[in-house]
Order: sequence, then structure tokens, then C-alpha cells
Amino acid sequence: MKKLSHYLKKLILNIVKYVYSNRLFLSYTILAIIGTMVVRHFTIGNFWAYKPLIADIGMILLIGSFGYLVKPKNQFKYFFFWLIFFSLIEIINSIYYMFYASFASMAELATVSQLETVSDSVYTQLRVIDFLYVLEPVIFYYIHNSLKTSPYYNLIGRVEKKMPMFISTLIASLLFIGFTFATASNSDYSRLSKQWNRVYIVERFGIIIYQGNDAIQTIIPKLSSLFGYDDALNLMNDYFNDEDINWYNNNNKYTGILKGYNIIYVHMESMQNFLMDLSFNGEEVTPNLNKLSKEGMFFSNFYPQVSIGTSSDAEFMTLTGLLPSTNGPIFVSYADNTFRALPQFLKDRGYYTFSMHGNYQSMWNRSNVHPRLGYTDMYYRDSFEFNEDSKDPNNTDWVGLGISDKLFFKQAVDKLATIEDSYTNYFGTLITLSNHSPFAPNPAFTLNINDYFTDSYGEQTSTCYLCERDVGKYIVSAHYADEALGEFIELIKNSSHFDNTLFVFYGDHDAKLSYKDMNYLYNYDPMTGELKDEYDPTYVNYDSYDHQLNKKTPLIFWTKNSKLKSILKGENSNIMGMYDLAPTLFNMLDIDYNYVLGHDIFNIKDNNIVIFPNGNFLTKEVYYNNSTGEYKELRGVVDTEFLNKSIEQSERALEVGNAIITYDLFNEKKRDD
Repeated sequence: MKKLSHYLKKLILNIVKYVYSNRLFLSYTILAIIGTMVVRHFTIGNFWAYKPLIADIGMILLIGSFGYLVKPKNQFKYFFFWLIFFSLIEIINSIYYMFYASFASMAELATVSQLETVSDSVYTQLRVIDFLYVLEPVIFYYIHNSLKTSPYYNLIGRVEKKMPMFISTLIASLLFIGFTFATASNSDYSRLSKQWNRVYIVERFGIIIYQGNDAIQTIIPKLSSLFGYDDALNLMNDYFNDEDINWYNNNNKYTGILKGYNIIYVHMESMQNFLMDLSFNGEEVTPNLNKLSKEGMFFSNFYPQVSIGTSSDAEFMTLTGLLPSTNGPIFVSYADNTFRALPQFLKDRGYYTFSMHGNYQSMWNRSNVHPRLGYTDMYYRDSFEFNEDSKDPNNTDWVGLGISDKLFFKQAVDKLATIEDSYTNYFGTLITLSNHSPFAPNPAFTLNINDYFTDSYGEQTSTCYLCERDVGKYIVSAHYADEALGEFIELIKNSSHFDNTLFVFYGDHDAKLSYKDMNYLYNYDPMTGELKDEYDPTYVNYDSYDHQLNKKTPLIFWTKNSKLKSILKGENSNIMGMYDLAPTLFNMLDIDYNYVLGHDIFNIKDNNIVIFPNGNFLTKEVYYNNSTGEYKELRGVVDTEFLNKSIEQSERALEVGNAIITYDLFNEKKRDD
């Protein structure tokens, strides 16, 4: 017992001595670890998860170990720099996760210039917790000042053994990191290398390994893309020569029916399908969209597949039939690429091509990318007349981020009529703006979303339980956008033009509403002021899978042409993604082009697969979550062979899509070189 007691005392003494002579290093380590735990808590919510915690500890110790090679008087600067670096990572990811439910990439640094036009959307969403991480370097600075007034720095200058401390800390870090990678599965390594599912990587490997891996994945392809070019080209060719992939490429009853017709895309900002089922006090939220869906052909299961490029990703997919990149917005990070897009094909056929938008051409770098997609002219903010005083509360010319949709559509119709008078055929895209986040109140918004009911005392009362929530603000904003859409349709109907034109209306992406907000919409009881429970007969079962499936957006083919109208009508309920629109139209326009990842929906029909950039996918049978490996069965029990084949197909398509973008595989000059 005396011997054991002696060893315990000696151990305690050594621990006390270590802590006393390593207070700066320990302060750095503890603060850095807490920061990584907090950012996980406020994003994916797993504060105590041991796998990312062990990985983050390993990386923090690894970085910290090199501090022992620095002179004691400069160690503060070394640790302080890294704490500031970690804090920036945590702040950026905290804010980014709120908008995109994912983690930021180095490639996003290229999109900072976009904040000029969406700054209101960012600023109104900031939270105090997004800047909680600033406390790390601040607290560390105060600890340093406290140590400066003590004998600490003189002490470690005399007793600290640099190399032994460096080696022992390095070994400790490698043990933690070694455990992380030794316990990782093959699928973990695959996800880490492909960087598709960022949430999973942070959940498994921690925020620091994720960020380091992201830097490698972002920089290396740009520095050494030529070294992998041949392999990428072979990968693409093998994919598009595979009969199992291209079995559906046959003619159908819609082949060539749009040949010679004009096409107008109407890009509807943040418009979602669930709005079409909502009414408040007897008034539909989207009466015009609802009417439009009955007058034309309505694709009721159309899913956005956008990544970090949001609206620009929607443009890219609906014009090319490809998937967005996982390494930065294509319109920004790969703006110099060679593209093959619908406007280009039609331009080669003699069509006049153009785009219109009430915002700046610089937004999403459209001024550079749209010509590369095949647009001849662009009619943007400077092409429209409106009152630019955004601070005038009575200015209905300005809604949200710029020119109101109503004024935009009114002037756009005049421009479209002039274009039709000047050209035999045309293809154009109209990009709306008013229904863009942050969905701020505006005098132009008229929808009353108050809830009227009889209280427990028998008195008539009302409450606006949605007014202060994002979902309520979004609903009111979307109602205005629908009003503008209705006015646009009436102008088109009453015009002597557009009899030879197909209008393609599509929602560009979901409104980025949280699961909590949507559940609040469906299950809040204004009489009790609480959420309904599952025993309430009006309770709506709304889980995380329902939330993903609820993100679908409208797609409607509509025309004044009586011949086309008799063909393009009714509801098409097949599962469909944004990358399916271009190949569907290619066939309808009799354009022979198969280098697409999407499918002609009239051929693939009920056998389609919608692949999302994070590796999730949707079929008629199942919604698969790549992050967890779990899935929701939609039509009974899912066959394991079918599931595994779909996983393989989705991963292959993502790999090919990234290769096409990263290596600019459509650039013929690169092949010649």
C-alpha cells in the first residue's frame, strides 16, 4: 500500500508540475476543443459524439505540438494565431450551416463577392451564437496577460524541454488521429475522398480534418487537373457508352413536337409545391400557380438538386442536364469552362437567345457565364425602369433585393414582344427576384395569415402565430410572387404575341426553411399555443424524411398554342430532378445529345432516380440518406439488390459529373493538347 501511495503521490506531483509549466498550451488545447464541440452542437447537434471529438483532439494536439519548437516568448503568438484560425472556421461554418444545412468549403471564398446583392438576406439571419467563437482567442489573450504578470514565462524558459515535449505531444496526437482512421470503414474513406457529404465527414472525422481535407480537395484538382485528365475522360466515355445507363434513349410520342417553337424559361425564386396546398381565411396562397398547373402539364414531383450555387446551380442543371459541382459554384469556380447547354444548341439552329433579371449581371457571375451557356444578350437591372429608393416604405417598385416581380414582368412582356417581332425564333430565361430570402415585410404583400378562432371563453379572437417565423414571412412573400405571376400570365394571354411559344415555369430551389419551422406550420395549435402531439386527430406526422421530400418545386409546361395545349396537359407524377428537364426538352426539340446525367422523363418514366449532390437519392421506391446509410421506404419493402444498385449508380453519376466540371472535359482544345 505504501508503494502504491508513493506512486500516486508522484503521479499527482508530475501532473501538477505538467499543468503548472504548460498552462499556455493547455489553455490553447481546451479552448480549441470546446470551440469544435460548440460548433457541432449548434449545427449537427452532437456535442458529446466521441468520434469527431477524438479526431479534433488529435488535430489540435498535432498543431499544438509544434508550438513547443517555438521560443517561449513567441509561443503565445503561435497558439493565438491558431485559435483565431479555428474561430474563423467555426464562425463561417456556423453561419453557412444555417443557410445550407452543410459545411463551408474553401471554394465558397470565391462567392464572397456575391454578398453585395444579398447582404440583407445574410445580415437578418445572423445570430449571437454565430460569434460565440470569438471568445476563444479573447479568453486566451486574457490568460496570456495574466501569465505575463506572473513568473510563468521565465519559469518555462528555464525548465521547458522543447524536443521531449514536442515528441510526446506529437505521439499523443498521432494516437488520437490513428484511432480515428483505424476505426474508419471503407465507406468512410470513400466519403472523405469524394467530399460529397460534408455533414457526414464532420460527424465522423471532426471539423478540422474536414476543413483540411476540403482544402486539399479544392486546391489539388485546380493545380494538377492535367495529370488526371485522361482517366477522367475515360471515366466519362465509359459512363456514356454504358447501355445500362443509356437504355432509355429512344424516341417517344413527344419527340420533336417543339421543333420550331420558341421557349421561355421562367425561373421562379424559392417557389415550393407545398404552397399550392395552403389557404388562409379562404384565400389560396398560390391561386395563379394552381390555375397554371391545371391549364398546362404539371410535373408534381420535380426536385431541386442544387448545391452551394443555389439559383445558379438550378440554371446550370436545367440547361445542361448535369449535376452541380461539390467543389464550389460552377458559375464562380468554373466560369471559364466549356459548356454544352440548351441555349447554345438552339443558337446554332438560328434562335436568338437571351436572359432577363432584375438584379445585377454580376450576381452569380452571370455576366461571364451566360454568354458561355449560349445567351446572346442579357437584359438586367440597367435595362429596366424603376424607383431605386429601397428605403421608401411606399415604394412598391422595389421588393426584396431589387425591382419587384410585378414591374419586372410588365416590362419584360414588352421586351419579349419586341424580340418576337425581330426574330423568327428565340429562347430566353426570365429570372424572378422578389421571393428571395430574407422574405422581409413589404407594403406590396397583402395575404392575411391571421388565425381566427373562438377561445375558451366563447369569444372570437385571432392570432398571427406565423407572422414572426420564417415560414410565415415566406408564405406572405410567395403569395406576392404568385400575384406577379398571375399578372404576367394575363399579359401574355392578352397579347397578340407568343402563340408559338412554350413557357417552362420552374421553382429554382426550396426556401431553406428549417424542419422546426415547417413542423410549426403543420402542427402548431393557436388555441393552446403549443405543438400538437401524435394523439391529436389533426396531428401531421412530419419527420426528417418528409422534410426532405417536401422540398420539391413546381415545374409546369404552359402555352397559348392550341395544338401544343392539347398535348401538354394533365399531371405527370413521375419522380423527376432538375437535371431531367434539359434531356426532356432536347428530345422534344429533336436535339440529338446524350451527354447528360438526367433523363428524358417521358422515356424513363417511373424508373427514374434523382441524385442529390450530397449523395442522397430518391426513386419511386425509396429516399436514401447517404450520411447515415438509412432510408425511408416509399412503396413497401425495398429490395436490397435494387438499393445497392441505386447507391452504385448515384456514386458513379456524381463522380462523372464532378470529373466533367473539374477537368473541363467538354473543352475540345484540351483533348487536342
